[in-house]
Amino acid sequence: MAEEVVLLGFWASPFAMRVKIALAEKEIDYVSREQNLFNKSSLLLEMNPVYKKVPVLIHEGKPICESLIIIQYIDEVWKHKAPLFPSDPCERAHARFWADYVDKHIFPNAQLLWARKGERQEAAKKDLIESFKALEGELGDKPYFGGESFGLIDIALIPFFSFFYAFETLGRFSMEEECPEIVAWAKRCSQRETVSKSVVLDQQKAYEFVLELMAWHGVK
Repeated sequence: MAEEVVLLGFWASPFAMRVKIALAEKEIDYVSREQNLFNKSSLLLEMNPVYKKVPVLIHEGKPICESLIIIQYIDEVWKHKAPLFPSDPCERAHARFWADYVDKHIFPNAQLLWARKGERQEAAKKDLIESFKALEGELGDKPYFGGESFGLIDIALIPFFSFFYAFETLGRFSMEEECPEIVAWAKRCSQRETVSKSVVLDQQKAYEFVLELMAWHGVK
């Protein structure tokens, strides 16, 4: 039954997008329950009482929280198709390292980029570009971070493609000029059906959400 797998998410959450991609790669039927982050539901608060955030995957009534943990759970439970992690333990650890790098460098610097002004915003922009360049170095000339296989690092990073226009507009720089290989990789990933139906490819819409979020937090 599809009801045994439920995803609590939000359309603009890059972390919820990750889980949608992983579920799509595994061809798992699930029920999507969109959440209002400005007025959190009792179900979300019950399923994730610690962080009170999306995404939450509910499988047979049991909640799994935090996107990278959810992806690992999905890969371990549904082994029949599309492995998301490398089979080699060393390569698996390497993939986890870079997925963690995305969480520690891309998202925090993106938040600072649109929450700060002046020198602090410039510092966030510099750090964000440097982080993308580090990821470019890891990608090299491979089609995906795992080589020929689309996997964990790709899933961790590709949702932020939704916000490239927001990065460029608020940070006043060009992703194409600064990180051309990342842009090419993102466009390549977006051609996958599992990505195109899970990630917000309308970057203007994502930018407008960022502006709404900034206004909600009182950032002008």
